[in-house]
Amino acid sequence: MQTFKAPLYSLAILLAVGAIFQFGVNPYIQLLVLFTVVNSILAMSLNLVNGYTGQFSLGHAGFMAIGAYVSAFLSTQSPLFSGAFAFIGIGFTTIAGGLLAAFAGYLVGLPSLRLKGDYLAIVTLGFGEIIRVALLNINALGGPRGISGIPSLPNFFVSYTYAILWALVCFFVIWRLIKSSHGRGFLSVREDEIAAEAMGIDTTKMKVRAFVLSSFFAGVAGALFAHVTNYISPSSFTFLMSVNAIIMVVLGGMGSMTGSITAAIFITAMPEALRSLQDLTGVDLRMVIYSLLLILVMILRPQGIFGEHEITDLWRKYVRKSA
Repeated sequence: MQTFKAPLYSLAILLAVGAIFQFGVNPYIQLLVLFTVVNSILAMSLNLVNGYTGQFSLGHAGFMAIGAYVSAFLSTQSPLFSGAFAFIGIGFTTIAGGLLAAFAGYLVGLPSLRLKGDYLAIVTLGFGEIIRVALLNINALGGPRGISGIPSLPNFFVSYTYAILWALVCFFVIWRLIKSSHGRGFLSVREDEIAAEAMGIDTTKMKVRAFVLSSFFAGVAGALFAHVTNYISPSSFTFLMSVNAIIMVVLGGMGSMTGSITAAIFITAMPEALRSLQDLTGVDLRMVIYSLLLILVMILRPQGIFGEHEITDLWRKYVRKSA
């Protein structure tokens, strides 16, 4: 029971926050909150590969696209996934999208994760572009038109609860994994792959395991994205989405889960918070200011907001110590 205490407390607090957003803000802010949760899952999943295992993947948008298209296609082909059965149906299609993305991650990771550094980045980048171009040419999936009319959950609070459940599952699965012997294997690969191999660790197997789990949660994020937006197309999953995910991981701190969540909130909210500047100046300065803020953070805090630490570590180190 002790194992589930933190997830249950987190769920209760986040549901209370969701209830406030349900009645206290407009639909635009509610949609932004849902996008923030989706981006948090995407960032945490990529952090498992880039942060904890020390690899460099540029193809996360491809796995997200697989999850989104699988969930969208299944949910639009059956009337069982709407109305009273929406929660069960969307739950089923989300898991299906995640599993297919994980399978794709296995197929891509098994040969490519023998590579390192820039070579791995190029391979995963190519995979993401292959998925996008393939979707453009599959008429059964809408081709360049995409898929519209994707069912969503009844209201914001239900959608938020569903997304938060997946975010907590993602967080605590990766958290528990990193604290296990498998997680120490991931960290050993990141710190020194040659030394890890000398100690008898199958580094390729460790990297593939991390890649598969990361791909699963990227697929889940894609499925949630599809049901939040009610429309997807190949242009929704371009190279820039992979870049945004990497920015979240690096900005939050490589190897920090709470750092990834904090960066996801910042990356999602900041461009929208700066939107009003266009009305005041007549010029869209959002991306200029947004880019300058990112540059300043990287100059002043090159290891990321939290570095390799979690927010609880910083709390114990600074707040409790000063108290």
